[in-house]
Amino acid sequence: MMRENSNLYNLHEMQYAAIGPINLLANAGKMLNRSPFSPFAYTGFGRHMAAASEVLERVTHRYGKPDFGILHTKVNDKKIDITEEILAKKPFCRLLHFKKHGAKQQPKLLIVAPMSGHHATLLRGTVEALLPFLDVYITDWVDAREVPVFHGNFNLEDYIGYTIEFTQMLGPDVHLLAVCQPSVPVLIAASVMNETKDKAAPRSMTLIGGPIDTRINPTKVNQLAREKPLEWFESNVITRVPFNYPAFMRRVYPGFLQLSGFMQLNLDRHIDAHKDLYKHLVQGDGESASAHRKFYDEYLSVCDLPAEFYLDCIEQVFQKHLLPKGEFVYEGKKVKPEAITKTGLLTLEGELDDISGVGQTEAAQTLCKNLPKDMRRHYLQKGVGHYGIFNGRKFREHVVPIIVDFVGKMEK
Repeated sequence: MMRENSNLYNLHEMQYAAIGPINLLANAGKMLNRSPFSPFAYTGFGRHMAAASEVLERVTHRYGKPDFGILHTKVNDKKIDITEEILAKKPFCRLLHFKKHGAKQQPKLLIVAPMSGHHATLLRGTVEALLPFLDVYITDWVDAREVPVFHGNFNLEDYIGYTIEFTQMLGPDVHLLAVCQPSVPVLIAASVMNETKDKAAPRSMTLIGGPIDTRINPTKVNQLAREKPLEWFESNVITRVPFNYPAFMRRVYPGFLQLSGFMQLNLDRHIDAHKDLYKHLVQGDGESASAHRKFYDEYLSVCDLPAEFYLDCIEQVFQKHLLPKGEFVYEGKKVKPEAITKTGLLTLEGELDDISGVGQTEAAQTLCKNLPKDMRRHYLQKGVGHYGIFNGRKFREHVVPIIVDFVGKMEK
């Protein structure tokens, strides 16, 4: 019988309890050396102490879930107010809508956010860039440590079911966009809805940097998932939620472990970023320091994944490659991407992606072999990595116009 690492989460909580006083002292040092009433605030020594205190305070801080905080957008150079509304609330997910006030009707786009250790707010930049052109909705997945065990388990099939349900709720004229991990369940959902001739089948789906077929150009992340047996993941990274959370005793893959893994991939870059923060604070470069805070406030805010969902993804997506092999089963029936004839397909990849290698997302084009050529497109963005394909300047300037244009064509 496979067993999870039952002490892992408790050790993590003990660590945070131990560094709590250090965090408080660092915060006090920061405030003292910046106070206008403190003589140290006007000296080089004080600036260095304040900068060092802030860096220490930030690396020992516990980051909660951020807000989207999107209050306005511009449509045709006109400022439009935004209200964030909850359209549906399920145990493991909320369906959010960024409602525009006074704007003309636009194509509906459901962004299916990844359930991958970060909150859906990681896609804030994606949402903001698309809001001027589209009526945007997003899946806001609930931190698994907040879902009591009486709600039952949540696996990959449940994720697909949620995607189909939300698509039906918004259909029949909705477009889907998946970033990274949900590319697989979105493609499956579209396959199922096309095969069953569901009237709410999406008009198009945009898959961005997703692991459709990780046998192609495998990355370090793919290699780790393939080299270790499933039992290794269950015994080393699966743990139970401690008593101080609503989901006490739920089996989860903790967000702090996922974050640790991602940071180790580019550890030097993260260390240099915090060194740069120290320099910016000493030099009084408030704009650069603010940009650092904004990014890491989001990046360091993590959530837990249901163990069943995580292990399903490892086994079915990264180890057995069931979807590209034509062996994925949903609700007892094999999934047939070749059944997709009514849903347009746009695949987007980043040239420097070290999470989903080049070609892994494009593989969807081969699977959807019966889709007419005028209903499909693939695009490779030069000079960007995994996050640059759905966020940042090149995303806004080059990728967003492609998405908007493709959605527009599928509306006709």
